[in-house]
Amino acid sequence: MTTGFGKGCHLHLIDGSAFIFRAYHALPPLTRKSDGLPIGAVSGFCNMLQRYVDGDHGPDAPTHLAVIFDKGSHTFRNDMYDLYKANREAMPEDLRPQIPLTRQATEAFNIACKELEGYEADDIIATLACQARQAGGRVTIVSSDKDLMQLVGDGVEMLDAMKNKRIDREGVFEKFGVYPERVVDVQALAGDSVDNVPGAPGIGIKTAALLINEFGDLETLLDRAEEIKQPKRRETLIEKRDQIELSKRLVQLDCETPLDFTLDDLELRDPDPDKLMEFLAEMEFRTLTKRIADKLGVEPPVIADTPAPAADEPQAEDIPFDSSKYECVRDAAALRKWIDQAYERGWLAVDTETTGLNEMIADLVGISLCIEPGEACYIPLTHRDGSSDDLFGSDALAEGQMPLDEALEMLKPVLEDPSILKVGQNMKYDAKIFARYGVDVAPIDDTMLMSYAMHAGEHGHGMDTLSERYLGHTPIPIKPLLGSGKSAITFDKVPIDEATAYAAEDADITLRLWKLFKPQLHRVQVTTVYETLERPLVPVLAEMEMHGIKVDRDVLSRMSNAFAQKMAGLEAEIHELAGETFNVGSPAQLGEILFDKMGLEGGKKGKTGKYSTGADVLEDLATEHELPRRVLDWRQLSKLKSTYTDALQTHINPDTGRVHTSYAITGANTGRLASTDPNLQNIPVRTEEGRRIREAFIAEPGNVLVSLDYSQIELRILAHIADIPALKQAFADGLDIHAMTASEMFDVPLDEMTPEIRRKAKAINFGVIYGISGFGLARNLRIPRAEAQGFIDRYFERFPGIRRYMDNTIAFAKEHGYVQTLFGRKIHTTEINAKGPHAGFARRAAINAPIQGTAADVIRRAMVRMPEAIDGLPAKMLLQVHDELLFEVAEDAVDQTIEIARDVMENAPDPAVKLDVKLTVDAGKGANWAEAH
Repeated sequence: MTTGFGKGCHLHLIDGSAFIFRAYHALPPLTRKSDGLPIGAVSGFCNMLQRYVDGDHGPDAPTHLAVIFDKGSHTFRNDMYDLYKANREAMPEDLRPQIPLTRQATEAFNIACKELEGYEADDIIATLACQARQAGGRVTIVSSDKDLMQLVGDGVEMLDAMKNKRIDREGVFEKFGVYPERVVDVQALAGDSVDNVPGAPGIGIKTAALLINEFGDLETLLDRAEEIKQPKRRETLIEKRDQIELSKRLVQLDCETPLDFTLDDLELRDPDPDKLMEFLAEMEFRTLTKRIADKLGVEPPVIADTPAPAADEPQAEDIPFDSSKYECVRDAAALRKWIDQAYERGWLAVDTETTGLNEMIADLVGISLCIEPGEACYIPLTHRDGSSDDLFGSDALAEGQMPLDEALEMLKPVLEDPSILKVGQNMKYDAKIFARYGVDVAPIDDTMLMSYAMHAGEHGHGMDTLSERYLGHTPIPIKPLLGSGKSAITFDKVPIDEATAYAAEDADITLRLWKLFKPQLHRVQVTTVYETLERPLVPVLAEMEMHGIKVDRDVLSRMSNAFAQKMAGLEAEIHELAGETFNVGSPAQLGEILFDKMGLEGGKKGKTGKYSTGADVLEDLATEHELPRRVLDWRQLSKLKSTYTDALQTHINPDTGRVHTSYAITGANTGRLASTDPNLQNIPVRTEEGRRIREAFIAEPGNVLVSLDYSQIELRILAHIADIPALKQAFADGLDIHAMTASEMFDVPLDEMTPEIRRKAKAINFGVIYGISGFGLARNLRIPRAEAQGFIDRYFERFPGIRRYMDNTIAFAKEHGYVQTLFGRKIHTTEINAKGPHAGFARRAAINAPIQGTAADVIRRAMVRMPEAIDGLPAKMLLQVHDELLFEVAEDAVDQTIEIARDVMENAPDPAVKLDVKLTVDAGKGANWAEAH
């Protein structure tokens, strides 16, 4: 024994094999980019080791630490019994080369790494534990291996790191029905099919514990076996005595293993930064290397590339869907099993069922979980009993459900545990539901966002679409469960058995999609897009949406009245121009006035025999006649009134007094967010009436609204991508880009520029980005088509780089089937080779996508970084409207918030993308949104 280790010392012994297999099964296959070496298990092992070493152990912190491994498969137990562990499956081929790398990893962390030929890791752990106990120290064995439970007691405990659960003597008794000193007796009787320990046939753990507790120990039991009343059990103990005694020798750990090191050799040591960085860089672990380098205060080494997926891409497991096998979890004991499995796997697919689609008011009805394909459950919580005709019957809770509070109390630790990955489909919805019940779900993976990162532009990303397309399975439809129209019910009225099949299947589908999609991200080279632009945006948006923005109902009401009056005035003008009264809101009556009575050109009748009077038709006619112009103005006001000043009042949450929009991350192929319920991104700002609506969005007393808006970001990106020196220089010089364009094109000196000429140049600048045609520009400016086409022709002559960019982009799209943003986002162009009317739209979309998509990526990056940047300030990010972020800020923190937020936004591309043109952000503040913007 050594003299250094003693009282006050605490030895932690990590079961290395447990860490390795946990890491191997928890992560998708990864290979080193440079040579294809499998490294998935090594990556997981390093992360687990680093998290454990850096964990907050409190008074149980280690003074000594070692990772103990198995060395080889032949041990002294095989000499005792040649069939020992004979049933074990061969090690996976892609894991075999990773085993020595986990040893190297342990040494790189400067942690003692021990193994011994002819002995199992458990024997080394047993010997060290006994030595440490005899020396007066404490021991924590980091493992959940039941064989090690015989060591627990007198200063030795076990820690199941996956569950963060300590196992003491009582914990052992809970597992085996006996205390640690009798565990080997129980194991000798029960045997172990995994290790092929024969034991006593027909006797399991419970029976073995009963026998040992009755007779005291195994030897006494075997000596008095004839006293056993059950004939079969008696005969087994007598006839199989030699086999049982052999089994005890096999399961008994050797506390006298001949070690060539001492406890003092296991003293906790700080890592050597150079050695650790060298190993991590060699493995090409970019994220882990940076994280540890930051912790150690050193510069991370340059790593050429990130790990790639294994060559053989895993497919979704070929397990048939069978809703009859899904479990309905009705009590704590059943739920505990699912939670324990989640800790064993390291992941958990989760889905919620609620009474509606509005996350801010919907009630939680049930939760579904899935651990492996085909293994799913549903936890009913608040289903209502609709069987009674009693007045209150439909409001009573149905029987056979878990209490809501109890279920959430049990699930909260695992849903918040950073070591357990929560997988969902449209996880933002579920995260907001859980947040309202006090559960902060993290970390997350989202199959909808994975699909979006890989397949934007190819197809939709809803679960039903993905299931049918990638799993060949049509999910159970919701409509037959809920009904439709007046007879529709909410999910809490669905019978629990039907709800179980439907909800558990959702979780099952989600997990299968995750297992399929996760490794594919690497193969299609969108891992960075998903990890930096999609997944981290979920909690940011969820927080914004839940906070909402205050809206003044009285202001909206006054605006509605004002719009109604102005619409009445426009109707009078329209009737005068038409020479008769008619229903301006009737497309059929309007068509007759325009084309039959007035004889305007362009009238086309549809299948119903009515003239088409859509916006495109009226915009074309508005270049030639006043009446369609006035109708467009009337329609604009009508939309503002119905969609905003009237509808927004119904969206004010009665509990918060605020409006809570919802952002669809996959709402546009280019990466732009879409705002729904209500849509706050499409409030028109080109008209005075549209701008006035923003006056209704206000700050709470003592606060102001702060708007930060990228200045002409898409034109700046165009200047960079298309490499247009004149535009680059104009931005560098801080010129008014629209005035400069107008001056260049129309030969008008800047000091003689009129608002009308500048407006035309602005329309052309932005129109060209969208691949606008002469026809489209004519509509926008309400000028003849020939004049509009002339503007565009002169624009291309002045800036030839734009035409070159367009041609190159279309050629790339036709060759590859997609275009890319500067950040690697892929937007698929499925119609790029189409003929007919779709061809022009597809080409314009392809031209615009890299520009609009890059702008969307920039503001996404800014949004992801913003919460940390403004943490500690009395400021909240409320809205994102394309190139603008809106904040609510305490009056005394406005300047500081603007300075910090502007810095985040202007530097969002770095270091990922270095733009040739600097981004600039305009800032404003005010009591309402109109003033701030």
